[in-house]
Amino acid sequence: MRTFNFSAGPAVLPEPVLRQAAEEMLDWHGSGMSVMEMSHRGPEFISIAAKAVAGLRRLMAIPEDYEVLFLQGGAIGENAFVPMNLLGNAKSIDFVNTGEWSKKSIKEAGKYAQANVIASAEDESFTYVPAQSSWKPTRGAAYVHVCTNETIGGVEYHWTPEGLDAPLVADMSSQILSRPVDVRKYGVIYAGAQKNMGPAGVTVVIVRKDLLDRALPITPSAFHWKEQAANDSMLNTPPTYAIYIAGLVFEWLLAQGGLVAIEQKNIAKARLLYDYLDRTDFYVNPVRKADRSRMNVPFKMKDDRLDAAFL
Repeated sequence: MRTFNFSAGPAVLPEPVLRQAAEEMLDWHGSGMSVMEMSHRGPEFISIAAKAVAGLRRLMAIPEDYEVLFLQGGAIGENAFVPMNLLGNAKSIDFVNTGEWSKKSIKEAGKYAQANVIASAEDESFTYVPAQSSWKPTRGAAYVHVCTNETIGGVEYHWTPEGLDAPLVADMSSQILSRPVDVRKYGVIYAGAQKNMGPAGVTVVIVRKDLLDRALPITPSAFHWKEQAANDSMLNTPPTYAIYIAGLVFEWLLAQGGLVAIEQKNIAKARLLYDYLDRTDFYVNPVRKADRSRMNVPFKMKDDRLDAAFL
């Protein structure tokens, strides 16, 4: 029996993906090499990377005027690399603060520009997503940043902000590939792979091509989106094995019916758990129902004196 890990960081991968990777471990498609051993400049891995990009494009219906990059550093790294790549001549960035991961993004971006919090759910302990009508965007901001799913607070956007004057940037690390997304509504989507698309080590950045000329001069080449795009994400040695596994996950998801089918499964699983929590007199979920996460379900005791004993 397999153990299902619900802890922080890496999460469960589809068993068929793991079995295929095991079968190909010592000899990938007759190459005589493991994927971990082959050169990222060789035709074998170049084909693996191209197939992974094509699979993600198909899954998410990513338009041709967007680049798909496989980078390193995780979402925490992108908290710095996003402002480095998008700030241009602007002096400020707008943020919607919905919890712990939003706060990390705000803190990191503050090293490069003025970080404006244009809406926050802190007034109710981060148990909801502020309605867009309550946002107070600032003139001249380089972009508007949101975290579409807060893993710790269990709060998720079930809608997409629209009509903004600045490009919308989303940290989708724990939500990506759990549902269809209209990529055109975003300037940039970034995500660590370890929750829904593969092992830790690879970070996906989906960026509209017209935003590639805004990088600060201090941006390191390895994290400069335009330079990486020009080199097919191989300016430096990429996380080859993580990209390979992600590509297998993309194939598996497509075989399940794609993100429309996966979303229905996620809705059913989340409903099963939330319905139970709402029926019991023992547990409670503090998040506003309209903003409850399908990905992360926090619960406490209705009698908070029992929390410590339960833990």
